Amino acid sequence: MPHVHLAAPAPTRPGVLLPRRDLAAGWTLMVLIAVLAWVLTIGQARHMGMEPGTMGLALPLFLLLWVVMMAAMMLPSVAPVAITWIRGISRRPAGPAVRALHIAEFVSGYLLAWTGFGLLAYGALAVTGNLVEGNPGAGRWIGAGAFLLAGLHQFGPLKRVCLRHCRNPMFQLLRYSRFRPWAKDLRVGAHHGLYCVGCCWGLMIVLIPLGFMNVAAMAAVAAVIFLEKLWRQGPWLTWAVGIAFLVLAALAPFQDWLLPGLQDAPPMEEMNQMTGPL
Repeated sequence: MPHVHLAAPAPTRPGVLLPRRDLAAGWTLMVLIAVLAWVLTIGQARHMGMEPGTMGLALPLFLLLWVVMMAAMMLPSVAPVAITWIRGISRRPAGPAVRALHIAEFVSGYLLAWTGFGLLAYGALAVTGNLVEGNPGAGRWIGAGAFLLAGLHQFGPLKRVCLRHCRNPMFQLLRYSRFRPWAKDLRVGAHHGLYCVGCCWGLMIVLIPLGFMNVAAMAAVAAVIFLEKLWRQGPWLTWAVGIAFLVLAALAPFQDWLLPGLQDAPPMEEMNQMTGPL
């Protein structure tokens, strides 16, 4: 009988060689932008609470909030590629205004990829809200399905391919250098953004049962994304998180506390009685 050896994907080195000053400046900028995005997200979450569906948000407002959330959750993990590419833009023989335009193209392309996924997220939340409103018990199975799908994605080939892309930024930057000049920076940002979507969409859909504006859940997902991409043992973490999601999928139909994002919000009159007069 053949001996089967099961091992996680070989760890890779996500870092790239940059001068310390450039690396420190790039990380500082990314962290500042992420912190600002977190402040805006937390401030908005305090006024919205959690309930099934889109929480009454129109699509344009939802997408605006979604982009801010993605900036908060994704920028730290995308920093190695972004910093190196932006550093290359700054060395091009062009004026400051032109270089700033190229940097804006790169960032816009990356956020454009996540905006496209935001459209799908809005549709999924709208459908979820309608189902839970019509049948509150359906929330348990929607939550179980979301956890199951997220768990299976952690072990799937799409996750493996996209995570390998995100963990090897130098290889990808060499590939991007061969892109045609037309809207090059926009296409590079969008291309890398699509790989990030492919790597992380399973982690994002757990916000449906956990709550779209659940700050603690968002922070936990952001930490997992960061460690998966930049920690040397990230591939093992991917498997551990996948197992955890499968366990949650089995528990969700019987444990309502695992599904705060699929519970009906209390009526406004009850909320007023709980909070009292302002």
